[in-house]
Amino acid sequence: MNKAIAAAVLAASFNLAGCATVLNGTSQPVEFQSDPNGAVIELANGMSCETPCQFSMKRGDDDRVIYTLEGYEPVTVYIQSRTGGGIAGNILAGGLIGGVVDASNGASNHLYPDPVFVHMVPLGSTDEALLLDKHGEVVSTVAEYNAEVQADVVEGLAQQGHMPMGSTIE
Repeated sequence: MNKAIAAAVLAASFNLAGCATVLNGTSQPVEFQSDPNGAVIELANGMSCETPCQFSMKRGDDDRVIYTLEGYEPVTVYIQSRTGGGIAGNILAGGLIGGVVDASNGASNHLYPDPVFVHMVPLGSTDEALLLDKHGEVVSTVAEYNAEVQADVVEGLAQQGHMPMGSTIE
């Protein structure tokens, strides 16, 4: 009887392995918005579009986006891959294997900010570009947000081959 219980627990452990992978997938749709609309955005991998737009992005990869719009200051925003709060529950439910699977493919992560919503400022303005939430409310200045995540994102971009180690993005 003990062997049957052990086999059932082991089978359940393998079935639950990679729970976030099954539930979330390894990609996340990320929205890009600007105030005013119509800014051209370009990601570190070269993909671009005109706001408002959206890309499916790998949950485990950091990124950066540059907003440009004629008559406005260009704005760079770092996109950080953050570990989701559910990873501890996944390890408890799915065991070590589930935690390793989800951590290795980024499924337990989420990209922040999402949406990447930027209030741009006119050329020559002394105002700062602002990072907005999905409701258009101010989260922080872009400079303050970037300063918080810069070291981590730049390291991630270098590991992903999108920029040389030790460099920064202004």
